[in-house]
Amino acid sequence: MGDSPGRGAPQRRHKAQPGRAGKYEWRPESPTSMGSLGQTEDLQDEDRNSAFTWEVQANNCAYNAQFKEKVFLCWQRKKYKTNVIRTAKYNFFSFLPLNLYEQFHRVSNLFFLLVIILQSIPNISTLPWFSLGTPMVCLLFIRATRDLVDDIGRHKSDRAINNRPCQILMGKSFKQKKWQDLCVGDVVCLHKDNIVPADMLLLASTEPSSLCYVETVNIDGETNLKFRQALMATHKELTTIKKMASFQGTVTCEAPNSRMHHFVGCLKWNDKKYSLDIGNLLLRGCRIRNTDTCYGLVIYAGFDTKIMKNCGKIHLKRTKLDLLMNKLVVVIFISVVLVCLVLAFSFGFSVKEFKDYHYYVSGVHGSSVAAESFFIFWGFLILLSVTIPMSMFILSEFIYLGNSIFIDWDVQMYYQPQDVPAKARSTSLSDHLGQVEYIFSDKTGTLTQNILTFNKCCINGRVYGAAPRPELQAGSSIFKGLRVPEDQSHVWPHAQHSRPNLNQGTVARWPGFLWRGSADFFFFFESESHSVYPGRNVVVQSWLTAISTSQVRAILLAQPPEW
Repeated sequence: MGDSPGRGAPQRRHKAQPGRAGKYEWRPESPTSMGSLGQTEDLQDEDRNSAFTWEVQANNCAYNAQFKEKVFLCWQRKKYKTNVIRTAKYNFFSFLPLNLYEQFHRVSNLFFLLVIILQSIPNISTLPWFSLGTPMVCLLFIRATRDLVDDIGRHKSDRAINNRPCQILMGKSFKQKKWQDLCVGDVVCLHKDNIVPADMLLLASTEPSSLCYVETVNIDGETNLKFRQALMATHKELTTIKKMASFQGTVTCEAPNSRMHHFVGCLKWNDKKYSLDIGNLLLRGCRIRNTDTCYGLVIYAGFDTKIMKNCGKIHLKRTKLDLLMNKLVVVIFISVVLVCLVLAFSFGFSVKEFKDYHYYVSGVHGSSVAAESFFIFWGFLILLSVTIPMSMFILSEFIYLGNSIFIDWDVQMYYQPQDVPAKARSTSLSDHLGQVEYIFSDKTGTLTQNILTFNKCCINGRVYGAAPRPELQAGSSIFKGLRVPEDQSHVWPHAQHSRPNLNQGTVARWPGFLWRGSADFFFFFESESHSVYPGRNVVVQSWLTAISTSQVRAILLAQPPEW
């Protein structure tokens, strides 16, 4: 999401003809633009979705349900998906076939299966089939159990998300429902700190000009707030729940796609058309901040939302260790085959020489030398199959399980301030560790934790803050033109702020001195350079809010003593 509505999109919309609202032509940005460099291929793949083929009418589920899409031949299904999401890989019926299909992607399992089949043939069997069949079943069972436990965790996560509460307009009042009950065209009421359940068109909010501040940390990792704004037409008209219930506007927009920073459409209402862009859209996964109440119309739901389009399909993941083991098994298998060929040819020559010298036993050996060499080749292959030990694979599964348990028990990974221990969501997590080669980051805050605590500042040669460190003596020069005064009467005490919700780090105050002379101007201009505004709360009489917590901390230092 961009820093401002409508900006940061990979493509911009321009009016094709002046005076004709709702019709736009597409003009890609220059090839050297940063947006087009990273998304050129995606835009080419999704050009077919650029047409306005998505039509949603508010408060009219029957109208939206009539749209169908062709799947195969005469088979059709509903065009608009429900808000139910499923990220699990298996269900009750598909678990066994899909899991076996995935497990036999390992070359070692195919090798063991080949040996078991050879052992079941009496003419070439040198060992009973269950000598390798029983460990093979145990290995498949252990891996299937591990995959089942991991998938049960995905089912629980899906169930928790689908059962989150939300308020849906039904009739002439908002009723408490679950996320999974949402459908395209519903009007939803969201409050402060709520998570947006679907991609919605912002209709109105309690803020001036229907502004709505959202936190997109679940989407792009940014903690700074972005603002979205409703159309002025809906802001002025949809002022009561009764008017919300009678709202029959129709949104015509592009088909669902994965472009997070791009949206184009139009709203048809009262014989007028209003253009829409990404600045009017609340994306699924955003969290409402600094806004008491806002109302939105569901445009995309479930797997049609932009965040779910970016997730893609669930593919079979293979680590580098798995790929390496597959290559090693192939190399060992080829080596075993070559050794068995050499032994089979040697056996053939020995049998032929033996029959030539002992012709009287030719009646006992009725088969030809070639047939006996062919059978003995498979016998040698069974005997040499122990070069790929199955016990090693069984032992590795227990190692994976033990490492995941140790990660959960690791005291050094325990985060005490929030009482959050480490959690290995996959029992094969240790197989993925240590394989990260490069980390690309635009700032250190992505990899570390930003904790801003005021230490001290120097204004016009005077140090305000904590007492000087032992290595910095009083009266010593900090830099040219500024000196630390020997009189430390302006040193701030280490005191916590009186209001708990403002206590984020050490906030120190010294009544009276800030609003005199140079310190007054310093903190005045410091406060003017931030987008911080005051608010009201029942518990706390007043508080400051901003798009970043560091801005609030800077303003706290500049507040007058009587504030």
